Amino acid sequence: MRIELTDQRVEVRLALWQKALGLLKDISIARSDISDVRVVAEPLAEVAGTGPKIGVRLPRLYYVARTIHLDNVFVVRRGVPALSFSVRNHGALKRVLLSTPDAEELARRLGG
Repeated sequence: MRIELTDQRVEVRLALWQKALGLLKDISIARSDISDVRVVAEPLAEVAGTGPKIGVRLPRLYYVARTIHLDNVFVVRRGVPALSFSVRNHGALKRVLLSTPDAEELARRLGG
């Protein structure tokens, strides 16, 4: 997975296997539609309380999944902080949580 920031958009580019096994596609969101940007030190703990999920789930290790209602996307792994942000004007999607070693820097650049 790669997270790319432009002046206009946030682009999340998933690996082919993540798309297939996580039942996901690449995500492209206008920066103006992003809010509540923060870094989550323990993303797996946050994922645990979100209800039923579809996709790849290795509890306490790795998630590439969406909630059943398609309103949350998770690409997280143990030991790696995550960038979290809320989304509006993007269909059912309301929140994204992405593990990346660059979570602090990306959150700063997004204004969180």
